Amino acid sequence: MFGGAHGISRAMGSDSIKPQKVGVTLRRFAVYFRPYWFLLILAGVLLVGATWAQVESPKLIGQLVDCYLTPGAVSAIGGTPLAEAGGVASGAVNNCTMEPDPAVLTTTERLTGLGRVTLMLVGLYLMTAILTGLTVYMMNWSGQHVLRQMRVELFKHMHRLSIGFYSKQEAGDLMSRITNDTDTIQQVFNFALVNVISGGLLIVWIGISMFQASFVYALVSLAVVPIMIVTTMWFSSQARKAFRQTRLEMGSVNAELQESISAVREVQAFSREQENIDNFMETNAANRDANVRAVSYTSALAPTLQALGYLALAIVAGVGGILLLRGQPLFGTVLSLGLVITFLNYVQRFNQPIQQIAVLWTNIQSAVAGGERIFGLMDIEPTIVDQPDAKPVPTINGEVEFKYVYAAYKEEESVLNGISFIAEPGQTIAIVGPTGAGKTTLVNLIPRFYDVTGGAILIDGLD
Repeated sequence: MFGGAHGISRAMGSDSIKPQKVGVTLRRFAVYFRPYWFLLILAGVLLVGATWAQVESPKLIGQLVDCYLTPGAVSAIGGTPLAEAGGVASGAVNNCTMEPDPAVLTTTERLTGLGRVTLMLVGLYLMTAILTGLTVYMMNWSGQHVLRQMRVELFKHMHRLSIGFYSKQEAGDLMSRITNDTDTIQQVFNFALVNVISGGLLIVWIGISMFQASFVYALVSLAVVPIMIVTTMWFSSQARKAFRQTRLEMGSVNAELQESISAVREVQAFSREQENIDNFMETNAANRDANVRAVSYTSALAPTLQALGYLALAIVAGVGGILLLRGQPLFGTVLSLGLVITFLNYVQRFNQPIQQIAVLWTNIQSAVAGGERIFGLMDIEPTIVDQPDAKPVPTINGEVEFKYVYAAYKEEESVLNGISFIAEPGQTIAIVGPTGAGKTTLVNLIPRFYDVTGGAILIDGLD
């Protein structure tokens, strides 16, 4: 499902940041998806069709057994009338809906019916594969176009932001919003969203079908599901905690490497090679232990759920088999071999999406949180803007005049205080002063990387 334990590790190892404003973020995502609404509706219809095919195929298998295989086997064994054979045979008569009376069918009619149902099953399996493939493609196509538009708008917006903004932000964090956050959203558009929606729809639809077929047998069949949900939630939460620790330890490894490599001359000069090696070995060992702990949870999740799934199948087969052999109804429901096989298929398909949803739901939360970070950056307004009545600057001669200029990076920390001077075109002026006196600030004010907090800077007499 996820490529084994390593696939689950990759899914759980992604950042699981919980979003704060889910509704607002989803509405903003909806604005980007609005041009592709037709594709999204079509993808939803195809998804419902694929889910319907997955729910119907177990029913057809049960009908195939009850209407054609069981009557044929009973007739071949002893020639006892099907309605009087009891046990499995009587249950088949009661649960067969594709034939009005399976007891009177000839061998040729049973073979014809068997072939017809087999072709219907093949058609349903092909339908599931095709519709699922088309759904994933449409979601990918629209999602990639949305991501492209978001990246372009974010890139343009970052070029409009003032230099003062970049002096307060780390370049790595800004790069993360363009790369990591959009990659997280891309993973959701690629597979997570479709799998979670289809898995949830499949669980609900199969549950309804099981309870419609036999309420009590459905309760028996789903007895293990609460244990599976609790187990999945516990393993998932422990794995996410462990992976958060691995990211911290990996950060320590990177910091140790950066410090040792950048200061290698000093390390060799003071003969600290062995001390640095020992420190790195200790940090690297902590990273190893954290990863082993994290992988142990993800490696245990899949076989644990698989064992619980087998237990659920054993319960369905055991209870159904005992009642079939004894010829006893289950609280008024007459069981048949076909119904038992149908429930075995239902239980198998019901259990599969539970782990899928538990793992991928974290990715969806991370994607919404990533969207919040991206939209938060796009909501930042430039601090340097032209006045509404600003006029285009004519050809510049080069006279620069500072008139009582004040400048500050923070309101309480003024850098320049009432600076005034005139630089004529072609004139060279030396700006001298100690570190922090405001030399760089003064130069940065001329191209308007920052705005003055008081006074004015005139270029050829224009403010």
